[in-house]
Amino acid sequence: MTSKTPITFRTVNKLAIPATIAGIAEPLLSITDTAIVGNIPVDGLESLAAAGIVGSFLSMLIWILGQTRSAISAIISQYLGAGKLEEVKTLPAQAIFLNISLSILILVSTIFIVEEIFQLLNASGKILEYCVSYYSIRVWGFPLTLFAFAVMGIFRGLQNTYWPMLIAIVGALLNIILDFAFVYGIDGFLEPLYLEGAAWASLIAQGTMALMAFILLVLKTDISLKLQFPIHPELKRLIFMSLNLFVRALALNTALILAVREATAYGDAYIGAHTIAINIWLFSSFFIDGYGAAGNIMGGRLLGAKDYNGLWNLAKKIVQYGFTISLVLMFFGFIFYYPLGRLFSKEEIVLHTFYGMFYILILGIPMNVTAFVLDGLFKGLGEMRYLRNTLLVATFLGFVPTLFLGKFMNWGLIGIWLAFTVWMIIRGGALVIEFRRKFKPLLQKT
Repeated sequence: MTSKTPITFRTVNKLAIPATIAGIAEPLLSITDTAIVGNIPVDGLESLAAAGIVGSFLSMLIWILGQTRSAISAIISQYLGAGKLEEVKTLPAQAIFLNISLSILILVSTIFIVEEIFQLLNASGKILEYCVSYYSIRVWGFPLTLFAFAVMGIFRGLQNTYWPMLIAIVGALLNIILDFAFVYGIDGFLEPLYLEGAAWASLIAQGTMALMAFILLVLKTDISLKLQFPIHPELKRLIFMSLNLFVRALALNTALILAVREATAYGDAYIGAHTIAINIWLFSSFFIDGYGAAGNIMGGRLLGAKDYNGLWNLAKKIVQYGFTISLVLMFFGFIFYYPLGRLFSKEEIVLHTFYGMFYILILGIPMNVTAFVLDGLFKGLGEMRYLRNTLLVATFLGFVPTLFLGKFMNWGLIGIWLAFTVWMIIRGGALVIEFRRKFKPLLQKT
């Protein structure tokens, strides 16, 4: 069988570059908050710590329920590849309705126990107060973000990353502008709101992105958001795919939350430094993840068309391109080693702690490529169960033992980031093994 879809530098990057820009806009929202909040003249260190703790918790919620985006994208792209797109047009509205309903339920349930949630993450005193006030505003953007994510998943399934990029750019730029205006104030017009200003900036940006997603979906596609019955037969598969990704996201966020908890336990300087590090790590991750998105989008279509030669070629290309990008990121990480830290904080104790571990993060960037890129490809192929199992093993047999070994040996943040390194090696290695096992025999038969 010959490739029906050309897998070239141009076709891959036509999807990957807009997906990369859209992807980095997401952590850019958190990075903007971190950089601006870390330089607040009043209680800057406490504000930075609170933003880091709340940001990690909200990311957990969004990543857990946001997995519907990948499931929708996978199913739509597979139907597109098989030439049966008309048969799946009622599914997105049903999936989005289910997802938003769950998000509102979770939102309402957390606002009554918000203080207890952040106490579990070792927040106390002034940091706890700031966590509560910051979360109480930002949490209302949770359903809005999930809606925008789901619509982006529809666009991706239709092999379109341009509109998600446009939505993400507008949201990121608006967030940056409003951050400066609300956090520091405007002379004679608006008093500084400090940390709460950052929360309002994020909420307004999330609302704008959701509105744009709705308008573009209505104007640019034939997909309807009108809830129609009967229940689509693919909804069951979508729910099971989402549940597997839900468990995967729980395992993933267990690692992220444990890291925050341990960093917080070491002291304010450590959680401040870890907040800077995790935002830079997420930024680099989403940068590479653009090729994972290309794999997600093209992989589902190639699988639907049973084009295994193209699928094998796609996997090789996206890993190669992602690795090249990672080397560039690593180079710039070392070149701007000290300016990057000072961008986020002026507190010497925070910077000293951050600089002591930043090299581990930078050296780990190329090792992350295989995990991030093949993770996106596996989502497009609908291999959610294997992704779930991989994360469970990597987290509980790799990350957690390494984390607590570092705690026992008193390695501080170095121990936490060594645990992240072990975590990523296991994730990437397992995906390579499974892809070769499952698809190489099919390739040999073509």
